[in-house]
Amino acid sequence: MKPRHFLTLKDITEQEFQALIKRGIELKQNRYTHHQTLNNKTLAMIFEKSSTRTRVSFEAGMTQLGGHAIFLSSKDTQLGRGEPVEDSARVISRMVDAVMIRTHDHSIITRFADYSSVPVINALTDSYHPCQLLADIQTYYEHRGDIKGKTVVWIGDGNNMCHSYINAAAILDFKLRIACPADYEPDPDILTCSQGDIQVIRDPAQAMQDADMVTTDVWASMGQEQEQTARIHAFKDYQVNSHNMAYTKPDALFMHCLPAHRGEEVAAEVIDGPQSVVWDQAENRLHAQKALLEFLLVGQAR
Repeated sequence: MKPRHFLTLKDITEQEFQALIKRGIELKQNRYTHHQTLNNKTLAMIFEKSSTRTRVSFEAGMTQLGGHAIFLSSKDTQLGRGEPVEDSARVISRMVDAVMIRTHDHSIITRFADYSSVPVINALTDSYHPCQLLADIQTYYEHRGDIKGKTVVWIGDGNNMCHSYINAAAILDFKLRIACPADYEPDPDILTCSQGDIQVIRDPAQAMQDADMVTTDVWASMGQEQEQTARIHAFKDYQVNSHNMAYTKPDALFMHCLPAHRGEEVAAEVIDGPQSVVWDQAENRLHAQKALLEFLLVGQAR
């Protein structure tokens, strides 16, 4: 029997997505309860791209559920030394119960999953960031309830986070407006294949009109540092600030997957202001991923 993988949000149904949110909230509410659902389970964490929140949340999550996590940087595996991805997958998956990978090229994780005998989790690729969306949607539910029918606005680069929001909009049936410059739109294939209510809009203020939630990301992601100057120029009109947040609904939420560059993609008065839920959002990486680990390893999301 082939293992269940989590490479994009398309790997789960709407019902499963809702169950993961519910379970994540339960785990958060009972965070000091001693859980042993993943007793004697081991997660291999392969990092070809570094991250603070991803490592801490997955490693702490496994510990809190009674399991263990092994951190493997690009220097600790053969993936970066010429061994075929397929061979690494065959070997590593025989020794652990699940594999979490944070890498660049999405094809690396899909190839790894094809040859893995255990569940594989996408902790970020250049194309998608589904784990972050679990945390984001959980955060919305905690503060405002069901996101179905609501209007979410993505401001900035049509990047991996934007792609996962496109997937989430189709699954959970919320409206998504993407405000971005012409040369920084999301992948047209991902956009075209989506069945959701999605619009690409040039004017951020127009996009944010009566929005229920606004979210953004840094203008230059890891590996794009050489494009920083060009991106600052391209995105100068796409900062989330108090002026354009005034177009949203009075109870609209602001989210950011972090790390944030205050004064660039978001003004300090927004990310540190009353509409911001970024700290709950960051914490929820822990709880949402614990729910995901249970779901993949013992089928316990409900």
